[in-house]
Amino acid sequence: MPLFPLNIVLFPDGPLPLRIFETRYTDMVRRCMREDAPFGVVLIREGNEVGPAETYDVGTTAKIMDFHQLPDGLLGLSCVGQQRFRIVTRSVQPDGLNLAEVEWLAVEPTVPVPERHARLADLLQTVLPELGEVYTGIDMRLDDAAWVGHRLAEILPIKLSEKQMCLELDDPIQRLDVLAPLA
Repeated sequence: MPLFPLNIVLFPDGPLPLRIFETRYTDMVRRCMREDAPFGVVLIREGNEVGPAETYDVGTTAKIMDFHQLPDGLLGLSCVGQQRFRIVTRSVQPDGLNLAEVEWLAVEPTVPVPERHARLADLLQTVLPELGEVYTGIDMRLDDAAWVGHRLAEILPIKLSEKQMCLELDDPIQRLDVLAPLA
């Protein structure tokens, strides 16, 4: 699977707008669209987006939902996070594109938001519509603890390493317990 190392943490069902300007990623997008395949988004631990970069091992696949040419002539993508994965092996193509063999992490169960965290769902219901276009028309699943935790982790102004820790948690209630004091 092709990897896109970024300075963001992508969560399942999370929006990901991208500007593509490097040839290796334009080629990757073309292939992903032709094969209707996702690419993997992983947080950079050290380095930068134009490379080389050392990344965390857990990331999320991104599905390309739409594309358009931006006013500056670059390719704009609208993507959405899908499934979490763990990198098993890594390699790099001659053009610098990172590739990985991955193992899929279990899809989190749909469990209700505990009463003690009901305010977190209420907070999202109020805040998400105000966050602009990427959250317009989003299917709000305010009764799903995993969905609520993922949205909170992506919008709260916390360190990227803390967002990554939230991505790596397998228990949606535990994630809400971690985020509740921060919201």
